[in-house]
Amino acid sequence: MHHNGLDQLTQAGVSVWLDDLSRARLSDGSLAALVRDRHVVGVTTNPTIFAKSIQGSDLYDAQIADLALRGATVDEALREITAFDVRWACDVLHKVHSETGGRDGRVSIEVDPRLAHDTDRTLAEARALWWLVDRPNLFVKIPAATAGLEAISACLAEGISVNVTLLFSLDRYDQVVEAFLSGMEAAREAGHDLSRISSVASFFVSRVDTEVDRRLDRIGGERAEALRGRAGIANARIAYEHYARAFATDRWQSLKDDGARPQRLLWASTGVKDPRYEDTRYVTGLVAPDVVNTMPEATLEAVDDHGSVPVSDLRQGYEEAHKVLRDLPDVGVAYDDVVRVLEEEGVAKFEASWEELSRALAVRLDTPRRQGIRHGRAA
Repeated sequence: MHHNGLDQLTQAGVSVWLDDLSRARLSDGSLAALVRDRHVVGVTTNPTIFAKSIQGSDLYDAQIADLALRGATVDEALREITAFDVRWACDVLHKVHSETGGRDGRVSIEVDPRLAHDTDRTLAEARALWWLVDRPNLFVKIPAATAGLEAISACLAEGISVNVTLLFSLDRYDQVVEAFLSGMEAAREAGHDLSRISSVASFFVSRVDTEVDRRLDRIGGERAEALRGRAGIANARIAYEHYARAFATDRWQSLKDDGARPQRLLWASTGVKDPRYEDTRYVTGLVAPDVVNTMPEATLEAVDDHGSVPVSDLRQGYEEAHKVLRDLPDVGVAYDDVVRVLEEEGVAKFEASWEELSRALAVRLDTPRRQGIRHGRAA
């Protein structure tokens, strides 16, 4: 008998999104099948996902050949190739977007991660991607680095829906909420329809455990061992507590009265990296109303097969979560340093993926130029 954990998760108020996209998945209909049959109501992408997709497929050859003949630069080609896939995915999710009143059915495309520390260039790239994909159910992804905060507010003020990514720190999350509220207030002042602007804040979970556990293992001892695997979910739980507090204020109520919807928390990095842990822990351990959980397909399948959705949700664990974060410095793990390292590494990893993809694409663009090969128009 099919377990159907994804149905239970959906019934509990969690939006199930897929953390993956490729032209192969679009072409063979597997994304549409997940939407139709497996409760998937959104898609997230990142530079690493696109690097894997584009480098491992010949489905991009015709478009790359056309781009080469047009004399496109590598950056232009990357923008057009990724926008093509995301636009297609937006169309696959269009019905979901319509049926949920714009709440779900979203697909994310990330700004060039090399711009993460440049506010003006991030904003310019976000505008370009919003125009290029040209779908109401798009999210433009902007890293939550300090320079990204102003760009996030500016995008929202212009009516651009934003997925704020690479969130690890609770302090940074509070800054992101402020950026969201300020951006929505500016959008209202500019006369935008607030009901058409959406945002999520993507809190990364498993990476927190990976970094904290590494430090705990180095410290050793019973107290350190007892804290293994507890920081990621504790951090996310407290983030939800901050969310509930931020969206229970008069300031938010004023925006809500004018049609705005809250910036939902999205749990990212939900694939389990330590084989000692249950493979569904970053999904079933973070169940709460009105959150998004974006999963790689292996995690999605695991949840559907044997995930046990708890009767009580993560709001019941605030006190325990605070204790975990208080106990970490007592054994020698500095929370502020952990989240700083994770933010820096997160941006660096995406930059490395983008650079790797850029180099590979440069070779593929150069080949038809040198050989004079002409391909048919990209589908």
